[in-house]
Amino acid sequence: MISLRNHVISIAAVFLALAAGVVLGSTSLSNRVLGGLADDRANLSKQVADLQSRQTDLTGRLTDADRYALSTGPLAVRGALDGKSVVLITTADAKQTDRDGVAGLLRAAGATVTGELQLTDAFTDPTKSDQLRSLVTRLLPAGVQLPTAADPGTLAGGLIGPLLLLDKATGKPQASPDETAAALTGLASGGYVRQGQGLRAAQLALVITGGAVGGDAAADRAAVIARFATQVQRSGGGTVLAGRTGSADNFGPLSVVRADGSVLSTVDDVDNPAGQVVTVLTLRDAAAGKVGSYGTAGNAQAPAPTSATG
Repeated sequence: MISLRNHVISIAAVFLALAAGVVLGSTSLSNRVLGGLADDRANLSKQVADLQSRQTDLTGRLTDADRYALSTGPLAVRGALDGKSVVLITTADAKQTDRDGVAGLLRAAGATVTGELQLTDAFTDPTKSDQLRSLVTRLLPAGVQLPTAADPGTLAGGLIGPLLLLDKATGKPQASPDETAAALTGLASGGYVRQGQGLRAAQLALVITGGAVGGDAAADRAAVIARFATQVQRSGGGTVLAGRTGSADNFGPLSVVRADGSVLSTVDDVDNPAGQVVTVLTLRDAAAGKVGSYGTAGNAQAPAPTSATG
């Protein structure tokens, strides 16, 4: 008969054997797993190194392309806007480097830049849209009729467009100097715009904005700029809305224009030298009544206009 002592010893021996097996098995498994992980890590490290090398190569190519565009840009646009006048309208998030780059090319194209009107952050603030609507109706010059749309962007464009653009048919101002000064001063006093020195009306308008709009009211802010620029287009001989990379994505103002199928031309990469050249050529086409959406975004129809204006 087996004693209780021997029974306990037997059971303990069984458990010790199982424990030893588990330890030996897990050690062997761990070695295999660790070996596999080491191989995976080596492969991933190689992939990262390859991607970094490709990124460095692409960055170098882009830098070379930008340098080439900077050096050849004035030649590419020469004569494109001979005898034309252009007014600049910039949004609160527009970059000075973009504005300066395009302004220089406009002059190289033979255009006269008649000044700049800056839209402030309040201009697109949804909490101030009612005040903007009310102010626009009070500042309207005699003979200028506002559009029937009630959104603040369209209404503001209905006021500012005729102030800054010459009549397409007659080539004459659409408001008197006193009416223009009073309206722009009223908008500036309300905190919605800032006037550049010597600002006067032009044949064409270039609206320069930033990239994608962020924040809780992103969609509303983008829509204000899109509707504003579209209405300005209806006031004169041609208008282009140009934005930085991202301006045609998600809540960017250019994405709103392109989704609407608007008659307004757009360029979505004004933050690089090639895009600034495209902006000037697009404005040339706008003066000839041609509409296009250009740039590097997925919803652009082409990188640049393909035909020259005679």
